[in-house]
Amino acid sequence: MLAVADAAAGGLAGGYNREQLATFVWVGQGLLAVILLWGWTELADRIRTGDVTGDLLRPVPPVVSYLATDLGRAGHAALTRLIPPVVAGLLFFDLYVPERWLTGPLFVVSMALAVVACFGCRYLVNAAAYWLQDVRGPMIAWTLGSGVLAGLYFPLRFLPDWATVALWLGTPFPSLLQTPLDVLVERDPPPTQVGLVALQAVWVILLLAACGWVQRRAERRLVIQGG
Repeated sequence: MLAVADAAAGGLAGGYNREQLATFVWVGQGLLAVILLWGWTELADRIRTGDVTGDLLRPVPPVVSYLATDLGRAGHAALTRLIPPVVAGLLFFDLYVPERWLTGPLFVVSMALAVVACFGCRYLVNAAAYWLQDVRGPMIAWTLGSGVLAGLYFPLRFLPDWATVALWLGTPFPSLLQTPLDVLVERDPPPTQVGLVALQAVWVILLLAACGWVQRRAERRLVIQGG
């Protein structure tokens, strides 16, 4: 990333300077554990074994129950998995220090929304097991697509403007990682920062609504099957 910035005109690559790119990479590695793009298959496993019927007997809806668990996991990861990469980055690189007072609280809100949005995506992928039983196909597609489209491997601002806008407005992927990182490194002016976080909130609402709808459809399917 630093080589790209050095080779770019004016020392800016995709609108990021060297310090912003270094911060993007190191904080992104820490956020990966907090947001947890991959590795969660609990719902799919319980559907496959039939243990999910126990979840349906509980007074709390499965979506709410799993979301509460995931928020607790994310809070623990923020303390134990986010800080070490940031400290390592500070030791070996010049990281970007935000200059606006709004950036700190806005980043916290953006990170929380990213956790919920990512949960919604993972829940939908897992819920495919209600119909497919074996979700290895959707899981592989999610693993391959989410890292690239969320901005883990490179900032999405490196893409042409039309592609970036299409991804942000047409998919929830940039809201998972790209948006909180852009907010932190102050890639955009404050109004744009707030707008991106507001778009995150919209995707959270849509994803949770989709999770609830899919869960209700799945429960009707289980009843029809006599499960």
